[in-house]
Amino acid sequence: MKHLPLLLLGLLISGGVMAHGHPAPVDDSMPDAQKIRFCERVRDHALQAFYNRDRGRPMKLFEEDGSDGPRITNVIIKRIYEEPQISSPKKAEAFGRATCNEMMGTKNVSE
Repeated sequence: MKHLPLLLLGLLISGGVMAHGHPAPVDDSMPDAQKIRFCERVRDHALQAFYNRDRGRPMKLFEEDGSDGPRITNVIIKRIYEEPQISSPKKAEAFGRATCNEMMGTKNVSE
C-alpha cells in the first residue's frame, strides 16, 4: 500500500514531463536528422537569450564565419531581445524552433 502513492507520484511527474513538449530522440536515418538536432540546440540558445534579456544582461552573439549556424542563431537572439511579445520561456522556445526550421527548410517533427 505504501508503494501506491509513490507510483502515482511517479506517473504524475513523468506525465508532466511528457506534456511539456520535450523532443523525442531523433533517429539518424531520418532525412533531416542533423537539421532537427541543430534546431533543438538553437531552441536552447533562444531560451538562454530570453533569460538573459529578462535579467537585463547584454546580448551575446556568436561570431559569424559565413556558415548558417551562427547566422541563424544570431537572428533568433536579436529578435528575442527586440520583441517584447516573446514574454515567456515557452514563447522563446517556440519562436526559436519555428524560426530555425523555417530558415533551415526543415520539416516540422511532431514532438
